[in-house]
Amino acid sequence: MSARISQMALRYARIALAISFLSPVADRFGLLGRFGGWGNFAAFTAYTAKVNSFMPASTIPFLAWSATAGELVCGFGLLIYAFVPSKVAAPSSLPRILAFASSILLLLFAVSMTISLGIKKPLDYSVFSASACALLLALYPDAPSRPG
Repeated sequence: MSARISQMALRYARIALAISFLSPVADRFGLLGRFGGWGNFAAFTAYTAKVNSFMPASTIPFLAWSATAGELVCGFGLLIYAFVPSKVAAPSSLPRILAFASSILLLLFAVSMTISLGIKKPLDYSVFSASACALLLALYPDAPSRPG
């Protein structure tokens, strides 16, 4: 595979994951208007309680805000590194850390969904797939070796 195609695939994965984090955050703050599902943070907090039904009620606001903060950091970080030239990003471990954090965040969400809602929900919403994509992004070499 050519280095250019590899870089385009990495950029696509970063942008797709970033949008997958930033779109729900925008929704929970009402920025998507009638196109949103939650529309406000209170509705998202209620959904957080449903997904984390095994957690004490007193932890739900913390979990909702923690998820939001994690999604913002991972989303903006992945988006920024989607457009940073590989020569600049390669010496830094931050793109890999962001991708790994994204994978863990998505895996925690998938496990919580599975415990509270059953295995079908995270499979229907491709949460495990997104977590795996983020993990591959974290593990992918900065400069793919050429066959040879």
